Amino acid sequence: MIEISFGKLVLLALIALIVLGPEKLPGAARTAGALLRRMRSGWDDVRAEVERELQIEEIKRAAREAAARAEAAQGELDATLAQVRDMPGAVSSGSSVTDEPAAAASTTVPEAAAADEPEHATGDLFADTAAPTNREAPHGRA
Repeated sequence: MIEISFGKLVLLALIALIVLGPEKLPGAARTAGALLRRMRSGWDDVRAEVERELQIEEIKRAAREAAARAEAAQGELDATLAQVRDMPGAVSSGSSVTDEPAAAASTTVPEAAAADEPEHATGDLFADTAAPTNREAPHGRA
């Protein structure tokens, strides 16, 4: 911006006092101050708008980079999945890996384990340790 030293400012004030006179100088100073404030305000608005646009561009650039990284990761995942499917002995796409062990476990229950279970098995590990539910009420209370 324009650099005005104190000496130059005093010289400008003396010239304005001589040219405008003591009656018009305060009004001219107020007008000059108002114009200077408008210029600064306008300049600050323009600068803020440019900074906002730069931030928006930075966000857009970061989003594009993130999308490119996501697409690259998706491509790598697809390639790895294709390699796994092409491996010999791989599970076909129609069946699930978890289906086979569940079916095998349900058909091979040893009879000894079945004999150890009580007839009223509920699946609760702590069923035998539960406190009795029918307690007697204290005397005098119902």
